[in-house]
Amino acid sequence: MAALLERLAAEPQLAGLFLDFDGVLAPIVERPEDAFPPDEARRELARLADRYALVAVVSGRAGDDVRARVDVPGVTIVGSHGLELDPAAETWRENIEAFGRTVDWPDTEQKTLTVVFHYRTTADEHAARATLEDVARRARDAGLRASFGRKVLEVLPPLEANKGTAVRQLLDRAGLRRALVAGDDTTDLDSFRALDGLDVGVRVAVVSDESPPQLREAADIVVGSTDDFLALLRTL
Repeated sequence: MAALLERLAAEPQLAGLFLDFDGVLAPIVERPEDAFPPDEARRELARLADRYALVAVVSGRAGDDVRARVDVPGVTIVGSHGLELDPAAETWRENIEAFGRTVDWPDTEQKTLTVVFHYRTTADEHAARATLEDVARRARDAGLRASFGRKVLEVLPPLEANKGTAVRQLLDRAGLRRALVAGDDTTDLDSFRALDGLDVGVRVAVVSDESPPQLREAADIVVGSTDDFLALLRTL
């Protein structure tokens, strides 16, 4: 672990850092609107933005939402799982919103380009998941994408854009061949894969009981909490 981080930090002007928001910078909370990074994390982001060629937060949240919660100058924000970098995504906005209106669900979050059905606070998570499996099938039958994450089902446009394509696009724009990616959920596996073939690629999994086992297996470094990840950032 130390050797990988040392190689990355030795020449920060040649490297990019790509961090998820929920579960990486901000602890997971029951209600998404209550999630904020601690002040210590924001101070580290500011320091790293001055030191590295690129620091980006690549999140499933809408970009404007993440931007307001991070509020650190010099940090690039990409929301909606990278869809915000794909011009075609906007043409699916009405379809996504229309599908969301067909689902009777108590905790629905309409994002800019996706719709999310939360079940973290339901009394019976098993029953909620079974119901949302049916919603996912309906979404796919309607030509949309459906993806389960940490106590959520998200419905998205049927495009190739994802966190991984966003990471690669930002790396290519900046001409960088070294990067660190940190994530905590299934969609972050795309970001991990985006580092394949780089001169230096560091994949950090911030794990919990809810994390998919594939994330741990694909990671170069595993930490057990957002506090542990903050400690890692301080070494960079």
